[in-house]
Amino acid sequence: MGRVFAILTPHKTIPTMSWTATGRWQLSPRRVAILLFGLTIFGLGDALLIQSKIGNAPWSVLAQGISEHSPLSIGEATFLVSAIILLLWWPLRERPGFGTIANIVVIAAAIQLGLFIFPAIHHNLAVSLFYVLLGVFLVGLGSTFYITTGLGPGPRDGLMTALHHKTGVRVARVRFGIEICAFTAGALLGGTFGIGTAIFALFIGQSVAINLSLVKYLATAK
Repeated sequence: MGRVFAILTPHKTIPTMSWTATGRWQLSPRRVAILLFGLTIFGLGDALLIQSKIGNAPWSVLAQGISEHSPLSIGEATFLVSAIILLLWWPLRERPGFGTIANIVVIAAAIQLGLFIFPAIHHNLAVSLFYVLLGVFLVGLGSTFYITTGLGPGPRDGLMTALHHKTGVRVARVRFGIEICAFTAGALLGGTFGIGTAIFALFIGQSVAINLSLVKYLATAK
């Protein structure tokens, strides 16, 4: 019981794994495979929240809102938003890595794939909640794998850290402000939000932290 508790205790930092790079363009087949796996799982988790029909993650609220007013699919809108955010890095002197570029392409494609694979849920709250909880877990697991590769932050993470260094405002406050802006814009455009959005906001941090602890344990267990 004590071992299980230790494994599931949220990790407080980003651990250095055997596959962690020391540079954002330090590629290897194993490292790239782990990165792509993590980003794919992340996108599929995001798709589950969308198909739950009870509330998307904040950035998917925005992507769906854009898709409602354009010929773009949600996956294509996700790609567009990520690319625009990446452009905001330039005046902030943040530089992308391989993982940053892969993040833009793979997550957008995985979301679109997930929307094709997972049936939309209508009028079944229990299944919708299962979708949301599984989605939160998968986004946390996917984040764990792609973050620990060390190949560069995603567009939103990079914007967050760049603004933090530029303004001196705490990271949590910067991220909260970015998420609120994305959510508000998406909601005004007609993106779906609700209890699923609230669950994601409340538990995604814990999901990432617990998965960091779990993956580290599994990777070092003998």
